[in-house]
Amino acid sequence: MTRKTRIRAALVTATALVSVATVTAGISAATPEKAGKPSKKEVAALFDTWNATLQTGDPEKVADLYAKDAVLLPTLSPEVRTDRAGIVDYMEHFLENKPRGEKVKTVINVLDHDSAIDAGLYNFHITDPETGEKSVAEARYTYEYEKRNGEWKIVNHHSSVLPEG
Repeated sequence: MTRKTRIRAALVTATALVSVATVTAGISAATPEKAGKPSKKEVAALFDTWNATLQTGDPEKVADLYAKDAVLLPTLSPEVRTDRAGIVDYMEHFLENKPRGEKVKTVINVLDHDSAIDAGLYNFHITDPETGEKSVAEARYTYEYEKRNGEWKIVNHHSSVLPEG
């Protein structure tokens, strides 16, 4: 290969690299960084889905909304649930009360394209399965969501009775 051919090949390669870099930069500039991030309304709807799933009375369906490695710190149990079996077990007992959640105050933080946190206060309307007596449990909550394999999953859920005062 002559010196002239090597210079020509180097120029062609450099031109190709500059073209690719220019196209890549153009695509990056045309795609806003926030594109694809969920809206706060979309994150809020994840709770609505969870709440509607409670209404099915099926603990397995509720557990399907949690990631395999999710952590549940439930309202009505001192036991930390760290696997599907533990979440199903809690939900079996919790669903006996025919719970229906009602958000009172919510603060949503969209962290990135695939994660968000929904925290606040909610009331749980529950019915005693033995007496039929209805009551309201005031609680605070935190849901941490991650999009995994294209599906939003609960990865961390903490709910505790609202302290007095």
